[in-house]
Amino acid sequence: MAASAIGNATEWFDYGVYAYVATEIGQAFFPGEYATLAALLVFAVSFILRPLGGLVWGPLGDRIGRTRVLATTIILMCSATFLVGVLPGYATLGIWAPILLILLRVIQGFSTGGEYGGAATFMAEYSPDRKRGFWGSFLEFGTLAGFTFAVVIVYVLNTTMGEAAFTEYGWRIPFLISLPLGAIGLYLRLRMEETPVFRDLEKAGSTESSATVALKRLLVDYWRPILALFGLVIALNVVNYTLLTYMPTYLQETIGLTSGNTDLLLVIGQLLMMVAIPFAGALSDRIGRKPCWWISLVGLFVLAVPMFLLMAQGLAAAIVGFAVLGLVYVLQLGTISATFPAMFPTHVRYAGMAISYNVATAVFGGTAPPINEALISATGSNLIPAYYMMLASVIGMIALYFVIETKGSSLKGREIPRAPLAATGR
Repeated sequence: MAASAIGNATEWFDYGVYAYVATEIGQAFFPGEYATLAALLVFAVSFILRPLGGLVWGPLGDRIGRTRVLATTIILMCSATFLVGVLPGYATLGIWAPILLILLRVIQGFSTGGEYGGAATFMAEYSPDRKRGFWGSFLEFGTLAGFTFAVVIVYVLNTTMGEAAFTEYGWRIPFLISLPLGAIGLYLRLRMEETPVFRDLEKAGSTESSATVALKRLLVDYWRPILALFGLVIALNVVNYTLLTYMPTYLQETIGLTSGNTDLLLVIGQLLMMVAIPFAGALSDRIGRKPCWWISLVGLFVLAVPMFLLMAQGLAAAIVGFAVLGLVYVLQLGTISATFPAMFPTHVRYAGMAISYNVATAVFGGTAPPINEALISATGSNLIPAYYMMLASVIGMIALYFVIETKGSSLKGREIPRAPLAATGR
């Protein structure tokens, strides 16, 4: 579980740090009045490359195994993040500085495309069938831990060093931390055997003959679960990036919260979500994956507008509103590793998970903050993020109708898993 979660934590630590020091990165690599915008556009490069990474790493993971691919992706991902911290700026390298920064973000995004789908598959296949929800939830515990650690480390450094020193060189320190995190993750992954489910497939001689064959078989035979997963990920990511990425900007612009207060809100909200995630996973082991998703999607649809209205009333109300939406959302977040990998059979599971998840994330994840900002500017309505979350929840509900319940099912073999007859759901 730790071998899976630490890579995910490192990935989100990188995203969190980059987002929080985008202004300083812009000043270091992009001289001019559009420095911050340029830094954010480079940030988006990671999302653009994720689908390509999924197309490459996913089928390869179904061909040669999960462990070897995950060891490779964590090396690439953490090395690229670390090198951002030591890369000289525009004043030293000139035009080569932003070019090399873009190259490092390309590597980071490409490797991330294989990291998340592989980690979720790895964790799901190692978990006991009856406890897959509980153990799988720790992958997303790692997600929130990485993002929260990023917020905390940037805040502490900025506060203790002073703004001038942090702007000059302090912003680089968080990127350097990714190297020891990655080393721990690599050590854990290299010590792990291949997942029992994949080893059984290998012994039976039923793995794909090549990564290309695995990709072709996936797209031809399993397009229905691909589309269903795509719809679920739209709902998941619009809420995720609206709450965790766009919310600081939204609250500062709408109710005038300070940067420090928004950091406090995020830390409190995310810590509550971290506490709740294992309980959400365990609940899905009891009542099923689909009931948890139904509760979450319907709850977000009903509560989005009231909670956004509440958040406009001040810091205390904003913390309550954010926490309510976050805890309802956890019923999705905490069941990802139990729900998504089980939508595909073993021989195409890594590819199906990686490709579907990363394409949807690239289109609807990283774009959520700018879409919210643009629509607020165009309409003048501060409730746009709530409406956007409601629309995404409806898309998720449509997709969820076509998802097969897999509570308690075995992930072995070349057939799509199905829950035992006693399980609830379609």
